[in-house]
Amino acid sequence: MPNLPQTIIAMLAATSLGAVWSSCSPDFGVKGVLDRFGQISPKVLFTADGYRFGGKPFDSLGRVRRVLEAIPEIERVVVVPYLDPSPGGVASIRGCSDRAVPWDDFISDCAPGDIDFAQLPFDHPLYIMYSSGTTGLPKCMVHGAGGTLIQHFKELVLHTDLGRDDRIFYFTTCGWMMWNWLVSSLGAGATVLLYDG
Repeated sequence: MPNLPQTIIAMLAATSLGAVWSSCSPDFGVKGVLDRFGQISPKVLFTADGYRFGGKPFDSLGRVRRVLEAIPEIERVVVVPYLDPSPGGVASIRGCSDRAVPWDDFISDCAPGDIDFAQLPFDHPLYIMYSSGTTGLPKCMVHGAGGTLIQHFKELVLHTDLGRDDRIFYFTTCGWMMWNWLVSSLGAGATVLLYDG
């Protein structure tokens, strides 16, 4: 996923259920995605139809089809129409799999409101992040909910004095640990500014 509101919404919804969130940057090739997600066999894959870089659009759906072929454990693919608001992109994934659904259809039964987070143990897995992969396959690193929250709040609230009246921007992709850090700013009541491109 690119750095979009839907990415944060999906992460918060997943973790509210006690699911573990893991992400890759949309510019990763198929091998880069499989080197990571192939180790964890996700059940749901959120993707955009593409991303922008250097002012140019790049399609993601061809790579997503190849990822689906390689990871049969993926039960559902939710496609955000970022580059093309028409449903045609989702149809091209449906040609490979009946597991794909457009974002709007996926959330159509969800009423706006507060999120009820499952009450889980302090060390319940929250994120799986990865090493760079420069010395072989990327290593999976599991981060627990309690430790992540304490560490991020220490850095955001104590070290940077972030609060409810603040806006925070950090240039990052969703495949870097700084994205997770940035999203934790919401817990301090701050407004998060997102940029993709």
